[in-house]
Amino acid sequence: MSTVSRTISLVCVVDDEAVITKSLSLILSGEGYRVVSFTNPLEALQHMRAHPPDLLISDVMMPQMSGVDLAIHTARTLPRCRILLFTASTEDVLRRARADGHTFRLLHKPLHPSELLREIDGMNEDSP
Repeated sequence: MSTVSRTISLVCVVDDEAVITKSLSLILSGEGYRVVSFTNPLEALQHMRAHPPDLLISDVMMPQMSGVDLAIHTARTLPRCRILLFTASTEDVLRRARADGHTFRLLHKPLHPSELLREIDGMNEDSP
C-alpha cells in the first residue's frame, strides 16, 4: 500500500464476469479500499449516481453497455472520478473516446494484481 495520503477510497469495479469482479474486489479491499462491484454496467451506473466513487475500474467489452460508454458517461457526470479500463482486446477500443476528447488509461488482461495496484497508487499521487 502506498504511503501517500489517499485521494481514492471508494472504487467501483465493473466486469460482466463475476469471478473477475470478485477477484478485483478481494485484492482492492485487502489493500484498504472500499469496493462496490457489478456485473451489469447499467446497475453500476445507477449506483454511481447515488454514491459517486473516486475510481471506476471497468472491463471494456460487456454485453449491456461497453466499458468505454460507461467511462464516457462517468467522465461527463462525475468529473472527479478517475477511470481505469481493462480489456483482453488488442484492437483500438478507445478510438471513439479519443475522438470525443477523452483519454482513459487502458490496461490489458490478464492483469497482474501488482500492476493494478501500482496504477492506482499512481492515481492516488495525482490530483483528479
